[in-house]
Amino acid sequence: MSQSPAKQVWIEIHKEAHHFSCAHFTIFSATERENLHGHNYSVQARAQCTIADTGLCFDYNELKKMIEDVCDSLDETTLVPALSPYVSIRHEEDYVCVDFADETMKFLLRDVKVLDVRNVTVEELANWFIANLTSTQEFQTLSIIRFELSVSSGPSESATATWTP
Repeated sequence: MSQSPAKQVWIEIHKEAHHFSCAHFTIFSATERENLHGHNYSVQARAQCTIADTGLCFDYNELKKMIEDVCDSLDETTLVPALSPYVSIRHEEDYVCVDFADETMKFLLRDVKVLDVRNVTVEELANWFIANLTSTQEFQTLSIIRFELSVSSGPSESATATWTP
């Protein structure tokens, strides 16, 4: 009996728990930004992998838990872009102060998540998620050949980032 060649498949993961609600403002220039507002974001992922002799690619629960943990870390926060050339971030006691143009926005420290992004947009968030997930030891142990992750801010706006080892 001959052994069949390795088969590759895409595993798609989209759970109700893969969402987060947060506030943000998009920056358009050195002097123009949106007002602070919120979104209910959702995250979906696709992993290309080879089916092992066991009939499985990997334990999906591990990847689902990783995505859920990242979503939970962002939930009910105000997201601030640390890499924006137009924003200055400083700490004053229990506050995060965000300077933009001639404005200062003051947030309670516990309500803010400063992200290594240039702007808080779906395209930057998709890449931020990919970078955070794929850099972990847990992700590296999964037999993933290609990974795609989409972040959606509603039914009409989403962005997908891709990772290959």
